[in-house]
Order: sequence, then structure tokens, then C-alpha cells
Amino acid sequence: MLKIGSYGKSDPGLKRTNNEDAFVVRPEMNLFAVADGMGGAAAGEVASQMFVETSLEVFSTHSERSEKKMLELVQEVFRLANERILQHAMENPHHQGLGCTAELMIFLDQNYVLGHVGDSRVYLFRRGQLRQLTRDHSLVQDQIEQGLLTPIEARNHSLRNVILRAVGIDETLALDLLRGKSFPGDVFLLCSDGLTDMVEDISIQDVLLSPLHLGQKVEALIDLAKSAGGKDNITVVLCEVMESQ
Repeated sequence: MLKIGSYGKSDPGLKRTNNEDAFVVRPEMNLFAVADGMGGAAAGEVASQMFVETSLEVFSTHSERSEKKMLELVQEVFRLANERILQHAMENPHHQGLGCTAELMIFLDQNYVLGHVGDSRVYLFRRGQLRQLTRDHSLVQDQIEQGLLTPIEARNHSLRNVILRAVGIDETLALDLLRGKSFPGDVFLLCSDGLTDMVEDISIQDVLLSPLHLGQKVEALIDLAKSAGGKDNITVVLCEVMESQ
């Protein structure tokens, strides 16, 4: 049986007056999430908060812990949050266009299940190497894959913030569902694009390689994003897989 050490923090950054990100760190449930709201006029905050509240609600009302059940519950969170955000927009026309990107991760024994929509990201840091697990649902990512842009060009492209999938935008939501094995020493990073738009992967890897404690690593990553300009809200959640005592 593995134990998950964790730490999360959200920072408004240096340019935004409000924080549209939200996150969940619930190690007793092995449940972790990051949501990045969109829509402005405070509506983004509403969407991201609805997603994390739905996550907690769904997982706290089910005690079965099989992998099959976990896959079903992750899908249920996204379905229900999508439905609720759409309903909110119908009832509150001044919030029309609200939505959020979302990462939801659940650990079960040595397995993990991950739901992903949008351009927030999840990385796996294993044996000193950082690897992105999720694929950005963004216009520039599509253009990279078509050979129209290089990753370097994409970082500074004027359309880099155009996302192609989000929770609460369409009645039908296409969800990326990933699963895999976790091992002692693994560190999973869930983050909003306020980190990855500002900080290169190699710099993230350097922080995770450092001897800092988990909470200090989260603080260091946020500081790096702010040092680079802090143009967006920055949310970082780290989950470290440990042997149970």
C-alpha cells in the first residue's frame, strides 16, 4: 500500500486582481485536482470552484475503491461539472461563456487514474526525469503536431491561449482519461498554465531535483513563474508517492 505526500498552493500572479484557479488536495481520499477558470467578470472563478466542489462531492459519497469504479467516478465528475456549469450559464446570462480547464487525479494502491480537459497539465517526475502526461487541448498544440509551429514559436504565439476543449462550454465533453502505475519516489505535478506559460520544463525539473521539501518546491515553482512575469494565476499541486510505514 502506497502513501501520498502532497502540497498545493494557488497564487494570483502579478497581473491579475482576482484568482480564477481552484484546487483540491485531499490526501486522505487520495484525491487531487486543479481547475483554471475562464470567462472573466468573476465567472471563471465560479466554474473552477464548481469543478472542485463536484470532485469532492462525487468522491466523498462513494466508498468503493476498485479501479473500474475510480474510472467511472472521474468521468462522472467531469460530466456533472460540465452539466452544472452549463446550467449556471443559462440561469446567469451575465456569466455566459464561463468554463474551466481541469485535471483530476485519484490514486488507488499502485495505480493512478487521471482525467484531463484543456491546457492545464499533469507531469510525472520519475528517476530524475520530468515527463508531461497530458496533451494540451489548444490551437497551438494542434499546429505543433501538424508541423506548422515549433514548440518555441508556440510559447510566444498570439493565439497560445486559445483552447479547444473546456468544462462547461459544450453539452458533449470529450475527456482524456489516463491511467498507469505509480512507484515510491514518483512525484506528480498538477498545474495551471500560469506555471507552464512562464517556466520551461527543464527549470521545473531542476526544482523537483532539488533537496527542498515538497512545500518548498511548490513555493519555488510559483516564485519562478512570478519572476518570469507572473502574467496569469499560478496553481501548483505536488503529489509524492511514498511507501506506507
